[in-house]
Amino acid sequence: MGSFILKGIFIGLLFGMPAGAVGAMTAQRTLNYGMRAGLLTGFGSSVADCLYACVGVFGLTLISDFLLRYQSFISLAGGCLILGMGIRVLLAKDSSQQNTSDAAGGIRMFVSSFAVGITNPAAILTFLFAFSWFGIQGQTGLKEGICLVCGVFIGTYLWWGTLSGIVTVWKKKAKNNRFPIMNRIFGTALSIFGAVVLVQHFIN
Repeated sequence: MGSFILKGIFIGLLFGMPAGAVGAMTAQRTLNYGMRAGLLTGFGSSVADCLYACVGVFGLTLISDFLLRYQSFISLAGGCLILGMGIRVLLAKDSSQQNTSDAAGGIRMFVSSFAVGITNPAAILTFLFAFSWFGIQGQTGLKEGICLVCGVFIGTYLWWGTLSGIVTVWKKKAKNNRFPIMNRIFGTALSIFGAVVLVQHFIN
C-alpha cells in the first residue's frame, strides 16, 4: 500500500510542478489575498487531478471515452475561462482590496481552479502514461487504486502549498508598489495561456 502512495505522490509532484494557468492563479491570489487563497486555489486543481487519476486508475472507459471525444469543446471552454480570468486581473484597479475572506469568496476560488483543471481531458492520457511508466497499470485493486489517488492528491497539493509559501515569504519582503506590476504579469500570463488554448483549438 505504501509504495502506491509514494508513487502517487511522485506522480502528483510531476503533474503540479510545471508552470501553467493554475500556477499563475495560485501565485496571483496568494500575493493579493494571502496564503489561504493560494491553498484554496491549489485545492481545486488537486481535486480535478484526482478525478482524472480515478478515471485512469479504475479504467472508467465510459467517462474517459466521453471526455476525450469532446476534448476539443471542453478545452475551448477552459481556454475561454482562463482568458477571461486573465483579462479580469489586468483590468482590476486594486484587487488587493477585494474581500475574499468570506465563504463565498473561498468557494469561487476553489470552483474556478477546479474548472480550469477539469477542462483538460488530455490529463487522462498523461496519467495513463505515468501509471504505465511506473508499471502500475493492470495491477491495481480497489485499495491500491485508492492509495494511488490519495498519493496523487498529496503530491499535487504539496506543490501548491510550497508555491503559496514561497509567494507569501516573497510578499513579506517585497515592496507594496511591486504588487500592481506582478498583477499585470500574472494577468498577462493567464491571458497568454488562454489564448494559446484557443489558437490550438482553431488550428486543430
